[in-house]
Amino acid sequence: MNLELLESFGQNYPEEADGTLDCISMALTCTFNRWGTLLAVGCNDGRIVIWDFLTRGIAKIISAHIHPVCSLCWSRDGHKLVSASTDNIVSQWDVLSGDCDQRNKVLVCPMKSAPVMLTLSDSKHVVLPVDDDSDLNVVASFDRRGEYIYTGNAKGKILVLKTDSQDLVASFRVTTGTSNTTAIKSIEFARKGSCFLINTADRIIRVYDGREILTCGRDGEPEPMQKLQDLVNRTPWKKCCFSGDGEYIVAGSARQHALYIWEKSIGNLVKILHGTRGELLLDVAWHPVRPIIASISSGVVSIWAQNQVENWSAFAPDFKELDENVEYEERESEFDIEDEDKSEPEQTGADAAEDEEVDVTSVDPIAAFCSSDEELEDSKALLYLPIAPEVEDPEENPYGPPPDAVPNSLMDEGASSEKKRQSSADGSQPPKKKPKTTNIELQGVPNDEVHPLLGVKGDGKSKKKQAGRPKGSKGKEKDSPFKPKLYKGDRGLPLEGPTKGRVQAELSQPLAAGGAISELL
Repeated sequence: MNLELLESFGQNYPEEADGTLDCISMALTCTFNRWGTLLAVGCNDGRIVIWDFLTRGIAKIISAHIHPVCSLCWSRDGHKLVSASTDNIVSQWDVLSGDCDQRNKVLVCPMKSAPVMLTLSDSKHVVLPVDDDSDLNVVASFDRRGEYIYTGNAKGKILVLKTDSQDLVASFRVTTGTSNTTAIKSIEFARKGSCFLINTADRIIRVYDGREILTCGRDGEPEPMQKLQDLVNRTPWKKCCFSGDGEYIVAGSARQHALYIWEKSIGNLVKILHGTRGELLLDVAWHPVRPIIASISSGVVSIWAQNQVENWSAFAPDFKELDENVEYEERESEFDIEDEDKSEPEQTGADAAEDEEVDVTSVDPIAAFCSSDEELEDSKALLYLPIAPEVEDPEENPYGPPPDAVPNSLMDEGASSEKKRQSSADGSQPPKKKPKTTNIELQGVPNDEVHPLLGVKGDGKSKKKQAGRPKGSKGKEKDSPFKPKLYKGDRGLPLEGPTKGRVQAELSQPLAAGGAISELL
C-alpha cells in the first residue's frame, strides 16, 4: 500500500466517529503498535484483546490476568507486549508464541512509591532516586530514544535521569503564574522530534523541547513551547498524547467523553469530538500513521477518523464527474494504433519515458514507520497475526490436517473457538514447567493499598474490599476463590498450554492507574 496516497490535502486530524470495537468484556486501556496495524485492548476481566486494525477484527485473545488490566505497552518490534493489572502483576507476552524473551527493561510506577526499573534478563531491579522522600506520588516515562528517564512528583519537580546509570542530568520545576507548584499527572513523548508534554493538576498541558531541558541542566528554568487549556470550562484532562507525526495533541476530558485536538505549532484548538453524553473517558490513543484516534468509555472502544470522500480527479486530472448521462463524441484518431494528431515534442517525451528504467527491486524504508529520521524500518517487525479459518466440522474436509495437528499459536482468533482449542490440546500438552519467581520488597510502603479501579466512590467499605474480578463483568467467569498475592513483574504466560518462562517480581504496592508501565528494548 502506498502511504503517500493516504496523505490528506487539508487537515490531518479526525473529524467524526467511525464505529466502535466491542471486546465482549469491559475495555479499560488500549495502545497501538508502532505501525498501527494492531490495537491491544486491556479488559476488566484480565484478558488482552488484540485487534487487526486493518480488518477491524479480533486477531487474538490472551487470558493474561485475573484482575483488570490497567496498562499496556508494545515493544519496538511488536513481538512483545507488556501488561499491568490491578493485582500488582506486570507481565510480558510474546504475541505469537507466549515464550519469554528476557532482554527488555521495564519501567514501573507503583502507587506511593518511587519508580522501579526492572531488568528482566537478570531479574534485577533499581529504585529510581526521587526529589523528596516524603512525596512518593511519582510518574515516570522513557524518552523517545530510551536514553533518559523523566520523572515528576506531586510538587511539580521534574527530574531527568540517565537510563544506564540513573545519574541526574537535568531538573526543573513546573509552576503556575503565582509561582505555586502543581502536581504532575503524566508525561508523554512524541514519536518524532524531541518534544514532550506534561499534564498537570492545574488543568494546563505544557509542551517542552527535550533538547532545551538537557541544555538548561540542573535547577533550570525552561519555558514551555505551548500552554494548552480549556479556558471556558476549565476541563481537567484524563489522558493526553501526540499525533503520529507530532503535529497535533489530543487530550481527553476527565468529566465527559470529549476529545480536544490542538495544533502544536500554533497552539490553537482545531476540533472537539463529543461522544455519548454521560460517559466518562478512560483512555485515548492516536494511530501512529493515520489521522485516527481510539478512545475508551463505558467499556467500548470508539474510533474517530476523517470523512472519506472519493475524489477521482485528484488521481486523474482529466476525470470529470457527471450528474447525468452525456453523449460522447469520439475523436477521429482516438482508437488508432498511432495517433496522427500528436505533436512531435509529445512523441519525443513518450519515447523518453519508455526508455527510462524503473527500479522495482530495491525497497526504500517508509519514513512514517520510523520513530526518528535516523532509524531504519525493522525488517523483522510483527505487523500482523496469522489467523486460522474456523471449520465447523473438520471431518467434512478429508484433505485437511487432523484437528490435533493445527498449531496452537494459530488458533487464537476469538473467544468463540476457545472450547475447540482446549479440546484439541487435551492429551498433547507437555509437562508444565515451574514458574520462575523473583520477589522484590519495597521499603517503607504499605501493603494493603487498593487500586483506584477496584474502589467505589462514596463507599466506605470499598477500601477493605478484597481485590478481584468484578462480579458484574461481562466475562461471565467465576471469581477466584483465593486471595491473590501482590505480584509485579510477570512475563510470558501463553493463552493455552503450560506456563513457559514465567517471571514474577513481587512488590508491596499496587500500580498507579493509567500509564503505569513503559518498555524499552
